[in-house]
Amino acid sequence: MHTITAAKPVVMTRSLAEITPIFDVLAEVYYQTWALRCALVNLQGETCCGTTACEQGCPAGAECAAVRKRAINESARWGEPSVLLCPHGAILWGVPVMENAVVLGGIVVTASENGAPGSEAYSAALSDIRRAMFDLLTRAEEANLTNAALLEMRRIAAHRESERAEAIHEIKDQNYESIRQIYLVEEPALIAAIKRGDRATAREIINRVLVGIYFIGRDRPTLLKSFLMELVIMMSRSAVEAGGDPAELLGVNFSSFAELARIDSEEELCAWLVAMLERIMDAIKAHHHYPIGVLLGAAMNYMQEHLHEDLSRDQVAEIASLSPSHFSRVVKQAFGHSFTELLARMRIDKAREMLTLTEKSLIQICMECGFSDQSYFTKVFQKHTGRTPGEYRRLHRSTM
Repeated sequence: MHTITAAKPVVMTRSLAEITPIFDVLAEVYYQTWALRCALVNLQGETCCGTTACEQGCPAGAECAAVRKRAINESARWGEPSVLLCPHGAILWGVPVMENAVVLGGIVVTASENGAPGSEAYSAALSDIRRAMFDLLTRAEEANLTNAALLEMRRIAAHRESERAEAIHEIKDQNYESIRQIYLVEEPALIAAIKRGDRATAREIINRVLVGIYFIGRDRPTLLKSFLMELVIMMSRSAVEAGGDPAELLGVNFSSFAELARIDSEEELCAWLVAMLERIMDAIKAHHHYPIGVLLGAAMNYMQEHLHEDLSRDQVAEIASLSPSHFSRVVKQAFGHSFTELLARMRIDKAREMLTLTEKSLIQICMECGFSDQSYFTKVFQKHTGRTPGEYRRLHRSTM
């Protein structure tokens, strides 16, 4: 009896010749936009279709092909256009032509100042190479000549590696000894981001903390996992403060900690932590009932304690875990004044108290209440009270 073995599926890959008609349309539109010619090249950087600005009379043909090959490989690796210089000084950038995860070749643009067309569009391209580069990538993705999803993943991975390298240098300089030290530095911004549902900012902060966890707990898997558990508990506490359901968060943590015990690789640990952050943010979104009065109270307390500083609306809005525009609307509804008016009134109220109860000079009071100079202080004070600071002090001292 013969055993029938199923044949492996054959994955068909397009050839460069098959995509030439699509490339021709892209190249024409790109030329109309930037006055720059495109070339379709193979894996060796050899031109298959189209032209580049340095081809005619190029003194370094083989070397230029090697640079084109490198530009394609670098672009495929990092997920974005790669810009290089060819051997005789022309600027060159390229993006990969892909079928699924397979690189077939690339689309290359070369701009040479000496042999360039003299059009205004070309001059604009030279003055803004970055826009021209990413426009080429966008057009290649829209024409399905490259794998947009894979390139996006590689861009994200490259960005994370860059952030991780920067964070490691910062951590080395700070000489942190524990995850708690790292977290305490980042906690205020993380709590504010979690409360306002700002996932992007929260992810950035978590990434920095995560780098610190890896740095401190490197080569010690058990310690590393304990750091991660501590971080999640801290995040959950912030989430409860932001209105998340404690019972739901406890359930999320219990099941997730069981998953953590089975994880071994750094990649899986990172994915686990990101998933935890998303679950925590979802819990806040589902049960967000944090009283707006409490958020405003936190903002008012901060303003009162920092009246002597140069306070901005955006700065105080962050303390309240609200967007600046939302914070402005809430302040207007609650107090009937704009943020600027409210801040001025708070400063004048403090000045009144100091004028009445202390012997401090007018310039001291002016500075401690956050006014930049005494003449401006006098002007604002008189606007709100009808008297100069000196007159106000004499009047209220005489009635005490």
